[in-house]
Amino acid sequence: DIAQECEDFLAPHGYAGVQVSPVAENIISEGRPWWERYQPISYKLSTRSGNELEFASMVRRCNDVGVRIYVDVLLNHMSGDFVGTARGTGGSVAEPSTKSFPAVPYTAQDFHPSCEIYDWNDRFQVQQCELVGLKDLDQSSDYVRTQLIEVLDHLITLGVAGFRVDAAKHMAADDLDYIFSNMRDLNTDHGFPKSARPFIYQEVIDHGHETVSRDEYTSLGAVTEFRFSEEIGKAFRGNNALKWLQSWGTGWGFLPSEQALTFVDNHDNQRDGGQELNYKSPKQYKMATAFHLAFPYGISQVMSSFGFDDRDQAPPQDAQERIISPEFDADGGCTNGWICEHRWRQIYNMVGFKNAVRGTDLSNWWDNGDNQIAFCRGNKGFVAFNNNLYDLSQTLQTCLPAG
Repeated sequence: DIAQECEDFLAPHGYAGVQVSPVAENIISEGRPWWERYQPISYKLSTRSGNELEFASMVRRCNDVGVRIYVDVLLNHMSGDFVGTARGTGGSVAEPSTKSFPAVPYTAQDFHPSCEIYDWNDRFQVQQCELVGLKDLDQSSDYVRTQLIEVLDHLITLGVAGFRVDAAKHMAADDLDYIFSNMRDLNTDHGFPKSARPFIYQEVIDHGHETVSRDEYTSLGAVTEFRFSEEIGKAFRGNNALKWLQSWGTGWGFLPSEQALTFVDNHDNQRDGGQELNYKSPKQYKMATAFHLAFPYGISQVMSSFGFDDRDQAPPQDAQERIISPEFDADGGCTNGWICEHRWRQIYNMVGFKNAVRGTDLSNWWDNGDNQIAFCRGNKGFVAFNNNLYDLSQTLQTCLPAG
């Protein structure tokens, strides 16, 4: 499905890449909640999305049309406790409660001693205890490091362009530095220049008062800027005036633009019911995404979801628990349980806008002192937003050439 989407939609509409769900064999959990993909039991490339051959073919097809693949990788942990023997999507077995993962193989000595995270201001707990009970690998061990580097190298050989590092905050930056430094260069057979390094972006949730800070990770790669998601949600929900967005970005205490991986929502926080917007508020969501893609800040990521009513809900699946492919309506939107925000007209058109104005500065900011704003991007683009309940009626300088 992803290969087809790269060819049919993503490349023609100017999308640069796709972040794919974890590819390592995961535990089979009752009801097949989406998060079982974050509970690996081996490093075989075998999940409900397909096997290694299918993955390799998808990466090749996407690279051939200029759409890069970034894999969500799980370097922090293996699967959490499971009563009895756990079975995986590739046929492997494991006993997570005794930290026995024979398909890697890992045994208890490859993990930190079990403990729970009670105090998020205690670095030791955050980085060595078990995040929601997931068995915590010891990345200072040479054996574990070698395993993880081999996993990343294997994916690079298959043509991926880089990695989202899940739960990076739960690993010591020094250990990650060692692992990243020892990865191979990107594969020139897939059109990457010689000596190109994988693009890395690390999941570090830092609301500004954490003991383990996002700044420890910026020298290793980009970092997820979760405050962007929270604040853009507040603004477009009407809980903060849009006029304040004039200083958006570092003026709000966010990471420097080139270090910040930015999103309106992601697969975790769209389920949390916080300030963050998701597809269930389509008007505000489209406006927030348009602002995200129009304002020159951050490395932008667009979410593409499946519909859910409860936090743990499985992706669309058939009676045999096989994931079903999206189908499309007459307008090209997804049906049968898939949301595919990336196919919403207002969103893919703004991807085109972002590509068209690349390299220009923001100028001619205008606001009405409240929730109506407008600005130019050089002489290439002009955008206006109205989050007031009355019409925007104002003569504005669009900076665009006549016609």
